[in-house]
Amino acid sequence: MPHKVFLSRLKLSDFRNYAGLSLQLDARHVVLTGDNGAGKTNLMEAVSLLSPGRGLRRAAYADVARVGAETGFSIFAELDGMDGPVEIGTGTAGAEEGQARRLRINGTTAKTVDELLDHLRVLWLTPAMDGLFTGGSSDRRRFLDRLVLSLDPEHGRRASDYERAMRSRNKLLSEGRADPAWLTGLERQMAELGISMALARQEMLGLLAALVDKNDAGGIYPAADLALSGFLDGEWHRPAFDLEEQYLEMMRNGRYRDAAAGRTLDGPHRSDLLIRHRAKNMEAGRCSTGEQKALLVGLVLAHARLVANMTGHAPVLLLDEIVAHLDEGRRAALFDLVDDLGGQAFMTGTDQSMFSALGERARYLTVANGTVSG
Repeated sequence: MPHKVFLSRLKLSDFRNYAGLSLQLDARHVVLTGDNGAGKTNLMEAVSLLSPGRGLRRAAYADVARVGAETGFSIFAELDGMDGPVEIGTGTAGAEEGQARRLRINGTTAKTVDELLDHLRVLWLTPAMDGLFTGGSSDRRRFLDRLVLSLDPEHGRRASDYERAMRSRNKLLSEGRADPAWLTGLERQMAELGISMALARQEMLGLLAALVDKNDAGGIYPAADLALSGFLDGEWHRPAFDLEEQYLEMMRNGRYRDAAAGRTLDGPHRSDLLIRHRAKNMEAGRCSTGEQKALLVGLVLAHARLVANMTGHAPVLLLDEIVAHLDEGRRAALFDLVDDLGGQAFMTGTDQSMFSALGERARYLTVANGTVSG
């Protein structure tokens, strides 16, 4: 069994609709119930900010701070983490636009937010993700990159460095006076970073496919076939060096075209994650809304299992409105799957009775107007 990572305390200050909040928790799952708009998802968002990035809503930090707050927001957590007990504090010093996020771990300022991955991995599933299969390819790339980041902490840095180099290349091309040596240097950097990013994505898909082949979700959720398309399709059996040289040549040959377009038209930033319902041999985007939800839940659970297997530590799961459209039998089966992962899960809903199958495995809290009781 993987080691159980869990939050034992969560404290918020000027976060969303919470002026102040302090929760004592234990290793059990956490069920948050209350009316829509009460602040359940806000609590989940606070937990999601214990990972790199802007959390499950991808909100600007100025929007996260409570309206009227003058000193920004703060989140403090105590947890039994991957490296033992740890205290994590994060937030901003002010509420205005452009405030940088600060992070302290055991009272010491962290060099980067990637240090959070030494202590916990946080995964989530929210209603906003229900349109993943019918939305733009950028949403699916972002989804896949978060999956990769949970196992490869360097992936986020590679992606941001690639984007920075690409912006510089685009600017040079648009100005029409690029120094060839400088442009080649940027393209070489993009080739190295871009192929590393793409290979990490391919590896993640391979690992997930192995779990799907084992029917990791116990047959309750449909199996999905996964693939990437849109960049060097059919070439990934070749050595990384050869792929880098091929991509470098693509960029050199495409300079005039990219200059005219005002952007780089080839690269991992153009890839799309393709998902098919295996039993129906149908693209996920053409499946029914219910089938798409089932595919997404199955993928998230398989990924959580993969993280637990690969790291030896179960991730913290955030499942927002997860049982809204499930019958009693499917709810009970879902709770068993979540519990079997071995980690702590935060779940939300409007009706506590919908979670009765969890029994004593969960702590039940009621959320109302920025307060929590139970």
